[in-house]
Amino acid sequence: MENKQLANLRRDYSSRELLESTVPSDPFAQFSTWMDEAINSKVLDANAMTVSTVGSDGGPSSRIVLLKGFDRGGFVFFTNYTSKKASDLDSNSNISLLFFWPDLQRQVSINGMTTKTAREESEAYFASRPVDSQIGAWASKQSTVLANREELEERVAEIRTRFEGMEIPCPLFWGGFRVTPCRFEFWQGGANRLHDRICYTLVGNIWEIVRLSP
Repeated sequence: MENKQLANLRRDYSSRELLESTVPSDPFAQFSTWMDEAINSKVLDANAMTVSTVGSDGGPSSRIVLLKGFDRGGFVFFTNYTSKKASDLDSNSNISLLFFWPDLQRQVSINGMTTKTAREESEAYFASRPVDSQIGAWASKQSTVLANREELEERVAEIRTRFEGMEIPCPLFWGGFRVTPCRFEFWQGGANRLHDRICYTLVGNIWEIVRLSP
């Protein structure tokens, strides 16, 4: 069904440029600069990213997840290890991350492979979370069917009672994934749809940099 209102939605991109002659040779440095600028510009949920996985049936799946850390060792997020995304990654460790910062007319896509974080790292992050978030992690059987909202609320109440007055431990079914990138693409909106797209691809130990057509 045609929707003329959608078809006519347009805006011009012309605030900045991205040149292969001026970007750093290290994509992590470029990402760090853009993430800092997104945070300093008070972009809402600057660390929100679309995480795309492929299941054992070959079907793709995407959802929004929060980035919780990154360095040259990779990008880290945390989840329930029984979730759909974790199940997908158990069968196919390929992953795609996408950050979109519309206020800055920018997006960054990252492709790579995942490994689970060390248990100590997962426990340290879990301990830093608010108590209600810790309880939620225990109560949620992520991605499974619920009969109703009350079923979830009863689990939350049971977990709250179980750990009352105690330090809540990190569940064995909960932890992190680290994404080791092999490709970055930085997209900067440009006038007349002539966007800047700079791609870093890991070849051996060297990041090759090319410009892509918009």
